[in-house]
Amino acid sequence: MARRPLPRILSTGSAQIARSRDMARAQIARSRELARTASDSASDVLHPLITITRGLRRLASAGRRRWAETPKDKRGPLLFLVASVILVVALVPYGPLLAVITLMAAAAWQGRDRGPSTPEGPDESQLERLRALYEALVPYFSAAEDPAPLYTHGGEWEKAFAEYDFDGTGRVSRLLVRYPAYFTDGEAQARARIEHLLTTKSGRGREYHFDWDEEGNELTVSVLAPLPTDIAAQRFVTAPGETVLGFTDPSRTQRTLPLTHGVEQRDVPPVVWRTGIRSTEPHLLVMGQPGTGTSTLLRSIALQALQYGDVVIVEGGSTGEYACLTGRDGVLAVECGLAGAIASMEWAATETERRLIAVNRARQAGNPPPDDTRRPLWLLLDRPTAFSHLASTDGRRDPQSLLQVPLRHGRAANVTVVVAEQWDAMDALSDAVRQHTRARVVLGAATAQQLESALGAPPHTTPVADVPPGRGYARLGTGAVHRLQVPATPDPYDDATSDAHRQAVLELLPERTTPVEVEALPKMAKPEPVPAEAVVAETS
Repeated sequence: MARRPLPRILSTGSAQIARSRDMARAQIARSRELARTASDSASDVLHPLITITRGLRRLASAGRRRWAETPKDKRGPLLFLVASVILVVALVPYGPLLAVITLMAAAAWQGRDRGPSTPEGPDESQLERLRALYEALVPYFSAAEDPAPLYTHGGEWEKAFAEYDFDGTGRVSRLLVRYPAYFTDGEAQARARIEHLLTTKSGRGREYHFDWDEEGNELTVSVLAPLPTDIAAQRFVTAPGETVLGFTDPSRTQRTLPLTHGVEQRDVPPVVWRTGIRSTEPHLLVMGQPGTGTSTLLRSIALQALQYGDVVIVEGGSTGEYACLTGRDGVLAVECGLAGAIASMEWAATETERRLIAVNRARQAGNPPPDDTRRPLWLLLDRPTAFSHLASTDGRRDPQSLLQVPLRHGRAANVTVVVAEQWDAMDALSDAVRQHTRARVVLGAATAQQLESALGAPPHTTPVADVPPGRGYARLGTGAVHRLQVPATPDPYDDATSDAHRQAVLELLPERTTPVEVEALPKMAKPEPVPAEAVVAETS
């Protein structure tokens, strides 16, 4: 059967629409070019007027400052002197004209562009740096079979480095590197070699960000600015179930938080960890060496958690880092001994089971969950592996084994577990802690291998050896790896704490409702048992 020809409106309509779109785009491009040309011409023509106007504004500002600095008892003679000068100029032949010319000349001199003239292109030292980088990349970006290699010894580096910027010290701050298509940019080892080379040749002690464009065969190397370390603990503008772990780069998140720093206010991008029933990463693991800020992060989390829930703290270091929270409203226990830690973890496991049973009964009856199961419960453990050796020596149960139930069923019971541990005791963590803490934070100096093993993915920046306390990386589940700076939340009872940071933490502490010598644990050690009833499924 012969095919019927398509109607003309169908066969030619798409072509006409495409031609009309092309014509519209060309017209828009011509309009933009005309507008840009007219703007440049207007700027050239009005440049003298703009310069004189800027100069008059600066002269007026200088006159106002001089008048404000003049004492009040000398302002009368100054006005008389100015009036006398104006009168003399008005009586002199051609005086007003000469005064206007003098004023315009002074305004043109004051309104000139005072910025230092920037030389076009890099200077000799910067050229040497670019040539050295180019020569260092030749063995990695060249092949003997390439008929027209982009990288050759003594070749043209201008073709390989499309864009480049330098900082005040003359070192490279941003570089756009073009590489041949046959380079194996999909292999992690090949990338690591190039990143290590560029880091070494561009200058150590800085943190670099590498953005690989596999489709365009381009690599953008940029130096990251240091994260702010002067942000103190404060009430963050967050919703219930959101916890601010720290702050990161503006390019890594689309959200900002309004913060106060003394009298200054600014917006900083945060790293927000979401907990609760709908959280995909309900538990957190923090790794770091002593002095890197792991306890600071746990204090910051505790102060935020006490705004909406209850907190149980178990400290294995026995250094009294959380003594300021003892007896506060919402703090159920602060334990530093083995017996108290075991009792707290047993109560937490029983409380998790009680919440699960109560929620299950309410759902089966078609009712909302009880109010006592909605209030979040936080278990903060600082160095729990320190109790493992003590428990094995004393013949007691390891407190980590009691975390199995809160870790496995904590999301459904609105129970969150946060564990902070040091690198040397990472192997002593239980399998339950490793498997269920999918949100990870690494603080302090660490190698690329340590970061990848702890976070599950390598960071897109080069770690440096010297970092301030509270500085590290964070990864929430399978998301991206973020640079992190923990807000300053020191122990207010420490003598080395500054007055500003001490006052900031004390203002966030809840009211003390229980005397320090009275522990809250005996009240919660025996939770009310909830018998489980078997539910028989109805059959139709």
